[in-house]
Amino acid sequence: MKRIPRATAGLALPVAALVPAVTLMVADPATASESSHSAKPTVVLVHGAFADASGWSKVVQSLQAQGYPVIAGANPLRSLSGDSDYLAALLKTIKGPVVLAAHSYGGAVITNAAAGNPNVKSLVYIAGFAPDKGETTLELAAKFPGSRLTDDPQAPVPTALNAVPFGGGPNDVDLYIKPEKFSDVFLSHRVDRDRAAVLAASQRPPGTLTGSEQTKAVAWKSIPSWYLVATDDRTIGTDNLRFMAKRAGSTTVEVDAPHDVMETNSGEVTDLILRAAQDSRPSLAQTGSGARATVLGGVAVVAIAGGAFLVVRSRRA
Repeated sequence: MKRIPRATAGLALPVAALVPAVTLMVADPATASESSHSAKPTVVLVHGAFADASGWSKVVQSLQAQGYPVIAGANPLRSLSGDSDYLAALLKTIKGPVVLAAHSYGGAVITNAAAGNPNVKSLVYIAGFAPDKGETTLELAAKFPGSRLTDDPQAPVPTALNAVPFGGGPNDVDLYIKPEKFSDVFLSHRVDRDRAAVLAASQRPPGTLTGSEQTKAVAWKSIPSWYLVATDDRTIGTDNLRFMAKRAGSTTVEVDAPHDVMETNSGEVTDLILRAAQDSRPSLAQTGSGARATVLGGVAVVAIAGGAFLVVRSRRA
């Protein structure tokens, strides 16, 4: 048996030991990275005006069936600033990544509440407001035709709404969609009469400050967003939804549905939230995999070079 000279053997051992050692060093962080990215984010669902958290029931059930932790909290519907502060406080109690989805007025709330929170990885607007700084929801609903909240822009209260005072202050007023208008404005006559009557009777009213307070922070400028445009939206107006989705640079889908798209098309709503939760764009996980391949390639080069060196030395010996 041909022996390798001692000097060469002394070099061969470190080279042989280097490959598995470096491979383990590279593999372990990558494995840990893959494990950390396998954990599902918490999905937080925020309802809008004239509705409550029960409107998310079908979506919650679908997300939970796929292993996602879900919170469908109560939106106070008192004022944009107060509702946003309330949600921001809730978000701070959640550990790990968050996908934040909202319907209707809830979109304005998440736009303000998520700003500056590094745990919020994705925003999902479901026929929702995505205001810019200084804008109000009532201004956005009137930007392009399509909303049927009022047929008189000069009316002090939108003509499809009933104003119900609950206190002595000028802003202590709740707004309800008139029962005879509810099926048209909120549902575009897409559900049967009995179901529409139940939803009209159980609506949660927003206070006037939800529509008149200006947006102070804009999360969609720094957080990736997804947007579902309901093409038969008579509450905000489809063209207004399209305008906001385009301005935010959102990944957008259009669905033939009314404003209350969770009621009629919960599957499409769930699908978009899942797309946001499983974002396939370049990420740290993908970058890590690429780095791992690069380093392993470097190790292979070292091994080959070391082997060639050994062959040359052995032939000379």
